[in-house]
Amino acid sequence: MEQNKKIELYVHIPFCVKKCDYCDFLSAPAGRDTQEQYVQALLHEIQTEGGRRKEPVASVFIGGGTPSILEADLLEKILKALYRCFYIEKEAEVTMEANPGTLTLEKLRICRENGVNRLSLGLQSPDDTELASLGRIHDYQQFLESYQMAREAGFHNVNVDLMFGIPGQTRDGWEKSLRTVAALNPEHISAYSLIIEEGTPFAARNLKLPDEDTEYQMYEDTARILGEYGFEQYEISNYAKVGKACIHNIGYWTGVSYLGLGLGAASLMDGCRFTNTTSLERYTTASRKPDFPDNIRKDLIKLTRQEQMEEFMFLGLRLRSGISKAEFAQRFGIPIEEIYGDVIRRYKELALLQEENGRIFLSRHGIHVSNTVMADFLL
Repeated sequence: MEQNKKIELYVHIPFCVKKCDYCDFLSAPAGRDTQEQYVQALLHEIQTEGGRRKEPVASVFIGGGTPSILEADLLEKILKALYRCFYIEKEAEVTMEANPGTLTLEKLRICRENGVNRLSLGLQSPDDTELASLGRIHDYQQFLESYQMAREAGFHNVNVDLMFGIPGQTRDGWEKSLRTVAALNPEHISAYSLIIEEGTPFAARNLKLPDEDTEYQMYEDTARILGEYGFEQYEISNYAKVGKACIHNIGYWTGVSYLGLGLGAASLMDGCRFTNTTSLERYTTASRKPDFPDNIRKDLIKLTRQEQMEEFMFLGLRLRSGISKAEFAQRFGIPIEEIYGDVIRRYKELALLQEENGRIFLSRHGIHVSNTVMADFLL
């Protein structure tokens, strides 16, 4: 894929208070000693990679796990190292994920003073019964306290994560959740459907989930209701006020190079994909060796031109604005019709794809079968 002049950074913090019952992310509880060892290794990786990379950084995303579980001094070390070792643009978007029950005013102050300008709060639901069923560590009141603290600390760009398709959830209940959160006036809302992942406690249970038709309606309700509050849907699961779409995520979907730092972090740099080890012991031990972090990289894949085309299509189609035919031709030196003409025509005839002003995008109905549509762009 043609390399952009700017890059993005992702920093993984693999710690949490406890695993939620639906979660299959790379995260686990850990004490202060383990966290300190990890942060020391992470600082080494940041310093080494920062010395290699001269590209300006357009966005940083600190995710997990629960980054806000770290004490303020460890958060400060990470942030100072990022700004010291990389050229992070003055106007860069710097996001940190946080969970209610782990935030303090001191942590928020440290983050604001050290460059974090966007906060992503993991609420999932304002209904305490639903939160308990998900295995979350907090209730809605704790979320409200965290949200208010974020505002008091000067955060003017806040995302709230919500989940639908929760066991026992009704369409009316989802509408109430949407309106409750939208009324708080965050700048961004991510609304995802629950996916039952293998190996999680949820996968072993007989859950009473909303049926397919109800989940379809919940998804349609989301765009309609959030639209009433001034949120525009710009991606399959993301809604933002004007000018507040997540720059970092748009970068993923439009092919901006990104460097993943930390345990299990994935990267796409110089046309190559690679992933850091998922073993915490190996990561911390390897950090003391001279070939770190190259010694913890795995799955190094040089993308072929065909794979670059495929990613351009199935990632770009996640965006409501879709993909640009002109950009495809410019990037790959061939009209899109010569590669994907038959697929595009078929899905346009089925009213799953639309085309306007030189852009191809999923229709409302197409979004609901997006996985099927996108799979057909694999050559």
